[in-house]
Amino acid sequence: MQILAQPFQKDHKNPYTYKLYSEIQKLGTTVDHVSLHKLCTGQYQIFHRHWPERTLNDRNFLRAAIKTFLFLFLMDVARLRGMKNVWTVHNLGTHEKFYPRLEKFFWKILIPRLDGYISLSHAGKIAAQNCFPELKTKPGFVVPHGHYRGEYPDTLTREQARCRLGVSEQHRVFLLFGNLRRYKNTPTLVQLFRALPDPNYRLYVVGKPAYEVIRDEIETAASSDERIFLELDYIESEKIQIYLRAADLVVLPYQEILNSGSALLALSFDCPVLVPQKGSMSELQQDVGADWVRTYLGELTALELEKSLAWAIETQRQYPAPLHQFEGAAVAQKTIDAYRAIATSPSSTSPS
Repeated sequence: MQILAQPFQKDHKNPYTYKLYSEIQKLGTTVDHVSLHKLCTGQYQIFHRHWPERTLNDRNFLRAAIKTFLFLFLMDVARLRGMKNVWTVHNLGTHEKFYPRLEKFFWKILIPRLDGYISLSHAGKIAAQNCFPELKTKPGFVVPHGHYRGEYPDTLTREQARCRLGVSEQHRVFLLFGNLRRYKNTPTLVQLFRALPDPNYRLYVVGKPAYEVIRDEIETAASSDERIFLELDYIESEKIQIYLRAADLVVLPYQEILNSGSALLALSFDCPVLVPQKGSMSELQQDVGADWVRTYLGELTALELEKSLAWAIETQRQYPAPLHQFEGAAVAQKTIDAYRAIATSPSSTSPS
């Protein structure tokens, strides 16, 4: 079986897809990055796309429209060459909602062009079917997001990582890590943290803001509190372990969430996480254990932050965090099984 994938190139900002396809290749399935030339050869069976909605994240409307129509055109070329179009459901829409009318048109055109889809969780599959009822008539599979163990340097102990940050054992460290976008609710977390009076508390906000206005909002919210440390830039792979090994608790106060690579990244470094009880987070808690994943209902509060910190410090855990079902080889095999089922399923009606 031969697969065209997008994205496939190695990206240390998020090695998820590269790791997935590398594991798939180890099992004997060919994977190449998509191009119009490769689509036209007719030698591939599957065109697999992650995050197709990213074409709509360009702040220039003309560029966003061109990227969107180009991708839809590639799907049609794939169909004409006998390929099956597969979507992995990471999100059910763009987070920024820059172009609502264009986005509505995009999903209306995209869904009929799919021959099958992969969800990262059972909850995500149900949510996708509720959002796009036409998916109920197409082959759908649940394949979990792989963990990140082994993808980044991980040689430091907790003590060494804290020494690098100048943090003592008496300090209690909250961490928000990842690309900082509007829906991740970072200024609110900063404001809630400031309501906690303990001088030994520390908050690290680490990651590159998607837009300068988000950077300004975070810096304004954090100003004059010396317990808050901002690293608002792309973090090199070698430094990731410093923050995650030093933290007592990773906090992800997202306004909306379906799946979370950031949660799996934290767990890959054996750091407990606090997440909203939305999307697939309850399922993640069931899979990994309530001693590693804590959820909250409604809006995050300062009181919940403090309770969650106590939970993170006082709970007895078995190390490392149990991520067996997120192992790369198992995830790759499930993905190949999904490809084979979709490749042999009757084709959906070709869109006009």
